[in-house]
Amino acid sequence: MSGIPILFLLIDGVGKLVQPAPVVEATVRLGYPESLILDLGILLLGCVAVHAIPRTSVLGAILLTGYLGGAVATHVRVGEGLFPVFFPVIVGVLIWGGLFLRDARLRALLPLRS
Repeated sequence: MSGIPILFLLIDGVGKLVQPAPVVEATVRLGYPESLILDLGILLLGCVAVHAIPRTSVLGAILLTGYLGGAVATHVRVGEGLFPVFFPVIVGVLIWGGLFLRDARLRALLPLRS
């Protein structure tokens, strides 16, 4: 469950580093200057790396939640449809769901049943 969002975010982060035309166009259309694309890619890949390390995975999930919250806010601000707004939410649910399933400490902290 954790592999899907990590793979997606890695592809997104590398795309921001490589900066092909569709990535640049989409980022500028969302209201971000082209000069920030590299910084966003580095930030995203750093958060994914922190999440991928088992010892720091909870911190990585928290950082990625903030990053994805910014994505939701951006899509809401530009008035995009439901899918672009909810896709980052789905990715976040997968991140936390995968972490919940593999980390006993998190399951102890947030028991779904008593």
